[in-house]
Amino acid sequence: MKNILAIFAHPDDEVLACGGTLIKRFKNGDKIKIIILSNGCDSRNESSKEEIKKRIKSCKEACNILGAQSISIGDFPDNKFDSIALLDIIKYLENEIKSFVPDEIFTHFSLDLNIDHRITCQAVKTIFRPMFVKENSTIYECEVLSSTDWVQNSKHVFVPNHYENITKFLNTKNKALKCYNYEMREFPHSRSYEAITNLAKFRGMHSGFELSESFIISFSRN
Repeated sequence: MKNILAIFAHPDDEVLACGGTLIKRFKNGDKIKIIILSNGCDSRNESSKEEIKKRIKSCKEACNILGAQSISIGDFPDNKFDSIALLDIIKYLENEIKSFVPDEIFTHFSLDLNIDHRITCQAVKTIFRPMFVKENSTIYECEVLSSTDWVQNSKHVFVPNHYENITKFLNTKNKALKCYNYEMREFPHSRSYEAITNLAKFRGMHSGFELSESFIISFSRN
């Protein structure tokens, strides 16, 4: 059994980025801990206490579908991670994981369009430096549609080097996404159910599976 740690900026990132893979790990008997750093909506003009409660409730429901045994949701300011000290995020994460030693860590692509995504990845990389991780540990950077795919600099594109077969798990991933149905958009928006399926097929083409999620292994120690 492995310890799987997923750290993301906003509710729904965890499903979009690696939902199928987390379900796969859960079915394999692994222990999953998910940490979300913000409520993901308090920066919006129409946000309210009720909207925030709704988003947090959706996150807990989605993470349960993914198989998480532990779920933590922080209160860092949505889309303003650059307004606070990186050390504050690091200390929060260190406190959350002090009794959980991960074998695999999933987080954001380091060059995502979204500033919160980039800072989350930076915090994760700072915590899990080579001297502070166990042997046989791996850090995966993930792609999140409507952020990773919108990076404009051609030098910063997401180029995966690892693929997970999620052919048996896409339906459950979509079930988890339905917890955030109010966040989904109509195709051809990349944050649509059709786009999620198309990406799984596209990455499947790259890997020889019917449906895949893809990752960048940014660090591996064996």
